[in-house]
Amino acid sequence: MSTITLKGNEVHTIGSLPSIGTTIRDFALVDSALNVKVLSDFDGKKKVFNIFPSIDTGVCAASARKFNEEASKLENTVVINVSKDLPFALGRFCAAEDLDNVETLSDFRGSFGDDYEVTITDSPMKGLLSRAVIVTDADNKVVYTEQVSEIANEPDYEAAISALK
Repeated sequence: MSTITLKGNEVHTIGSLPSIGTTIRDFALVDSALNVKVLSDFDGKKKVFNIFPSIDTGVCAASARKFNEEASKLENTVVINVSKDLPFALGRFCAAEDLDNVETLSDFRGSFGDDYEVTITDSPMKGLLSRAVIVTDADNKVVYTEQVSEIANEPDYEAAISALK
């Protein structure tokens, strides 16, 4: 279990992020057209998983925008935004914000949160995903992780992007 905070109040997740050097697990996430996306859809690409509670909060929206901006500068890399939001809400947000350098996928009917151990177990946000970043190389080996200690804070973008170089 990881202990993080929400505006200073203690919150817990079901576990810990994958360890550096381990291979990430397969997943089944849903895009805005209700298509299921799995790990093999991104074969051969470096991956940045930008995981957050909901796109409808300022910090989550800011992280999606920032990683979208940074992704356009990277070769052979895909940014995958993941939340429990419905695919329709994610699609609406990305269209309104013109986010076209990221994949924004929903875990609304999947087990990504549990498999990657980012599901929040208590607080008013119980059941949502914590704010975290997981970066892998093109072979799906973890090269960087960040469990953001305060949900209201943005992740360390520079460290995540640097891990890809």
